[in-house]
Amino acid sequence: MLAALLLAAHAWHPALADTAYEAHLPADLATAPDLCARVSCKDVFPGADTFSVRMGQPPYVEAYGPAGADGMRPRLGYVMLSTDITDTPAYSGKPVVTLIGMDNGGRFVGIKVLKHSEPILLLGIPETALPRFNAQYVGKSVTDKIEIGSARPDEGVLGVDAISGATVTVIAQNQVLMTSGAAVARQVGILAPVQRAAAQFAPGNPQLAWKSLVDQGLVKTLRIENGQVGLESSKEPFIELWFGDLNHPDVGRSVLGERGWDNLRQSLRPGENAIFVIRTAGKESFKGSGFVRGGLYDRVQIRQGDDTFTFRDLDYLNLYGLAPEDAPPFNESAIFIVRSGAFSAAWPWKLVFLGNRVDRATGARTFASFDAEYWLPAKLLDGGRPKVDAPTPAWLKAWKSRAVNIGLFAAFLVAVAVVHAFRNQLTRRATQRNKWPVNSFKYGAWAVSIVLVGFGAMAQPSVTQVLTWVHSLLFQWRWSLFLSDPFVFLFWIFIAATVLIWGRGLFCGWLCPFGSLSEAMFRIGRLVGLRRFQFQLPRKVHDKLKWLKYGVFAGLLGVSLLSMGLAEKLAEIEPFKTTFLVGIQNRAWPFGLFVCAILGLSLFTERPYCKYLCPLGASLAMPSMFRVFGIRRKPDCTRCKACAVGCGAQAIDDKGRIDPRECLLCLDCMVLYTDAHACPPLARERKRRERDGLPLTRIGRDGYFIPIVPVADAQRPQMPQTRQAPQTDGQAAP
Repeated sequence: MLAALLLAAHAWHPALADTAYEAHLPADLATAPDLCARVSCKDVFPGADTFSVRMGQPPYVEAYGPAGADGMRPRLGYVMLSTDITDTPAYSGKPVVTLIGMDNGGRFVGIKVLKHSEPILLLGIPETALPRFNAQYVGKSVTDKIEIGSARPDEGVLGVDAISGATVTVIAQNQVLMTSGAAVARQVGILAPVQRAAAQFAPGNPQLAWKSLVDQGLVKTLRIENGQVGLESSKEPFIELWFGDLNHPDVGRSVLGERGWDNLRQSLRPGENAIFVIRTAGKESFKGSGFVRGGLYDRVQIRQGDDTFTFRDLDYLNLYGLAPEDAPPFNESAIFIVRSGAFSAAWPWKLVFLGNRVDRATGARTFASFDAEYWLPAKLLDGGRPKVDAPTPAWLKAWKSRAVNIGLFAAFLVAVAVVHAFRNQLTRRATQRNKWPVNSFKYGAWAVSIVLVGFGAMAQPSVTQVLTWVHSLLFQWRWSLFLSDPFVFLFWIFIAATVLIWGRGLFCGWLCPFGSLSEAMFRIGRLVGLRRFQFQLPRKVHDKLKWLKYGVFAGLLGVSLLSMGLAEKLAEIEPFKTTFLVGIQNRAWPFGLFVCAILGLSLFTERPYCKYLCPLGASLAMPSMFRVFGIRRKPDCTRCKACAVGCGAQAIDDKGRIDPRECLLCLDCMVLYTDAHACPPLARERKRRERDGLPLTRIGRDGYFIPIVPVADAQRPQMPQTRQAPQTDGQAAP
């Protein structure tokens, strides 16, 4: 029922109608010769009325204006599809598919996002923010140095405003626009082509076995699993390719043998380079079907820097066998010739496999590319490897741009962990009547979490990040995806460590921005006179409802394996995005009503969402069973119900056992544990000591007074005491 309401809200929301989020694009958009028959090129080049077919490598389209008196149509500029040139991933780990218009002088004249997978622009930030960001580039040139942030005229830097809360997305989009524009500008002469010095080879060992070639990095592999392209996982990969450079004489002789290398060398012209590719596993062909129709090998290409090199039938030579005796058997093979002078075997390059990824839920296909890097070892290059200035990754720019805030956030997390590590000493200073020694730290953590972490840094962790982590483990691990949001990355490092040490309670009870806000609402309810209306659900009802959040998490995880896009929409059961990223006033009324209902209910009962609905809490509760440190309990806790009555999370049952999956580490029971006036067993012992004239002393680790008998009273009969070692959580002696 809830899932249906969430989907209905998405369908109803007018801001989501006809958007670019996971938009359906033509299946042949990446390969169709007539690009502008598939998408509207006029949207990015308003003055043009005619467009050519794709030309050049990487591909672009020429835009023409109305015919003049002589019948000739002037060329106004160029149109390009970003994914033809670069697949720079944004925050979602997928590229933003962008159509770009550029005039003859290299100035941007129009930019349109065709498809993106950024849930933050659907669920967190108005999607119109991305078109507004792109509009800042219109009129600027590919020759300009454009960076996110303030302009620096003295350094020749033009600044563009970022989208608050989507730093990684806009950094990636800046790279996409500038890389795409520059790649086409070099082809058409607006920018000078990249000059790479030809490789100067140093002698090596021409008689290497296949294993040695692999161990030394002279032969590399590109393996694509079925799950990476949306197919059912299996032991057999979608495709497995082995490839390498044949330009170095010793490497060429090792791979092809003396005669094969001599034949290849005779067929190469000065400045031409050769690589080999073989398929050792998988049923998918790396040659594709394009070479049959038009002589173009549309499945593989070479990328070096911003340059892309594709192959036609004239660039292909047969590879009949490999010289090493331990070479693997292969089903398909080729030698490809790179004829461009811009390519150099001394620089790093990538073998790229182009294909489609299938959405299991809808069957829709989206363009995808997979690559593996190759670079000859320094010892085989005369003078070693050249210095390469690699572009700064978007995630690294995000870290550098907010270094101070990131440092303060890390210090805050460490401080909370240190305070909690000394919780035993802290709770001994508090009593049931005066919890301020504990609450001062706890309330401070809540305030920072709500104001600075939630509303300020927008770093509220989400179950979608758990789903992404699971997908990464199953399909393809990408550190750049997790590093893209520094605050969330640090938060998850903290969460992973503390869940295994103390359980989920430190995050859920102290640092979760929404959980802290919900708890604050409950405390505010007490202050404004609602205490008499505040309640807890009966134990029998609570014990049934608490399993609901586990069902929600399991459902989201199952849906995500079929369609991550659908799971992201259903994850709106989390009120985090509406609360912290967008604001209730900027969302459709069902989302705002949902948040208001939760916070309104929080005035009367403690953390209702955390206890019964939160899928993030459920995902963290399961590993909490294996935490290292629990909360101390004394044998009397099996008979005393004082802690259970006061537990707001209802994590303590009638037998004094603490469920670590539900405990939010509020520390109230630990304060009671050493309070000689509030803890019933301690209060009884205190009164007995006072009645018998025995001195009061400190309370030991087992939660009882440490017995000290004065010399004068040595002969006085003592009340027998049976003590057992203190236990933790639900392990109290029966």
